Amino acid sequence: MLDTAAPRRLPLAAGLGYKPQHFAGLMADPGPVRWLEIHAENYLGAGGRPLAQLRALAERFPISVHGVGLSIGGERPLDADHLARLRHLCDWLQPASFSEHLAWSTHDTGFLNDLLPLPYTDATLARVCTHIDRVQEVLGRRMLLENPATYLAFAESDRTEVEFLSEIARRTGCGLLLDVNNVFVSATNQGWDARAYIDAFPLDAVGEIHLGGHDEDRDEHGRPLLIDSHGRPVVGAVWALYAHTLARGGPRPTLIEWDTDVPPLPTLMAEAARAGALLSPVEAAR
Repeated sequence: MLDTAAPRRLPLAAGLGYKPQHFAGLMADPGPVRWLEIHAENYLGAGGRPLAQLRALAERFPISVHGVGLSIGGERPLDADHLARLRHLCDWLQPASFSEHLAWSTHDTGFLNDLLPLPYTDATLARVCTHIDRVQEVLGRRMLLENPATYLAFAESDRTEVEFLSEIARRTGCGLLLDVNNVFVSATNQGWDARAYIDAFPLDAVGEIHLGGHDEDRDEHGRPLLIDSHGRPVVGAVWALYAHTLARGGPRPTLIEWDTDVPPLPTLMAEAARAGALLSPVEAAR
C-alpha cells in the first residue's frame, strides 16, 4: 500500500517521462532522476504489469500524472467515464501533480490523435474554464494546464496566449505547466519573441516545467518550421530559454520529455543531469 498520510510534492529537481523499458534501470539506480511522470491514459486499466510496475515506482519516486485525452478545449462536455477512471487512478496513486493540455482532440463522437490549438476568444475561454472547473471538482485536486506548441494563429483570437492562460488560472485557480520547448517552437513558427513570452508569463502559477526536443523542417515558403516531436535532445536555444525562465521565476520541478525514438536510460539521465545543474544554483540562491 502507498503511504498517503502526507500530501506529496514534486521536488525542485529533474524528473523523467517514464518508459517501461527503463523500469529495471530506474529501480536499480535512478542517478539524477528525482521524480517521474506518466501519461495517464496508459494506466487506466484494471491491472497487469504496467500497474504493478507503477505501484513499485510510486513507492520510490513522486509521480506526476500527465493527461493527453481529456480534450479540455473541445466543444462537447468532458467524457464522464474518462474522468471517473482518472479519478480512480489519482485516488490510489496519490500523485504529486496532475496536468493536461490547452488543446482539443474530440469532435462529435470521434477522437483525433492530435492536440489541436484553440482560438483565444471569450467563448473558448469560458468553455475551457468550465471544463477545468469540472476536472478539479471530480479529481478533488488542483490541476496544471500546459501551454501548447502551435504552428498557426487564429485570426479571431482577441488576446495573446499568455493573456488567455493567465485569465484561465485566475478564474479557475488552476496552476500552469510551462513547456519551454513549446514556447520556443511556437515563437519560431510564428515569428514572435520567446523571451518576451516568458517575461509576460505568470510564473508564480507554474507548478512544473517541461523540456523536450523538436524536429526542424521548412514550410512551403522556405521558412523554418519546428515540430514538437519529443524525439531528440533539448537544443541549446531551449536550454538558454530555460535558464532565463529560472532566473525570472525561480526553480521549478523540471521534466525531460522524450516520447519517440526513446534512447537508452543513460542518455535521458544526462539530460536530467543538465537540467539539475541549472536548477541547483538557482535553488541555492533563494
